Amino acid sequence: MIKKELRKVYKEKRIQLAPQQAEKYNDLILINFQKLQLPFISCMHTYLSSEKLIEPDTSAIIRFLQFKNPGLTVLAPKVDFASGKMQHLHFHEETELVENEYGILEPITSSFLDAKEIDLALIPLLAFDKNGFRVGYGKGHYDKFLATCRKDVIKIGISFFEPVDAIEDTDQFDIPLNFCITPENVFKF
Repeated sequence: MIKKELRKVYKEKRIQLAPQQAEKYNDLILINFQKLQLPFISCMHTYLSSEKLIEPDTSAIIRFLQFKNPGLTVLAPKVDFASGKMQHLHFHEETELVENEYGILEPITSSFLDAKEIDLALIPLLAFDKNGFRVGYGKGHYDKFLATCRKDVIKIGISFFEPVDAIEDTDQFDIPLNFCITPENVFKF
């Protein structure tokens, strides 16, 4: 399938998830995430899960990584939709958040870091394939962001669903994941 079709199918699949099922999936994703053999991480970027979009919850993963990596700097995105640029703002439990025009929470702070400082990035997605390519929401923000990161940044997707065989319309700007975690599996690419 092509990205446009996959977006439609997987948005619908998310809508069909009962809250209890999503909660169970989040627990299983955390268990599988904990199986990853990651190096020490000093700085991570994470999207802030949207209940409106029925995204996999990143909060338990953030807490797990903070426990495993004392002193971890956590960054969350703030996107300038006019320019398409993403800033990486400091995030912690007390950070004040505001909802942007797409219903996504973003930090209110002026304290940010350059993408080159990031060791690990949790990447939002709707679907992914067996080659590690992902389908996001179609704006290209994360591919632009990942292109500015170091080559060794660890890119991890989180999905409620298993991969499709292949995304038919990937292009030269699509950056594959290193891992994708689902309730059933840990995929390494």
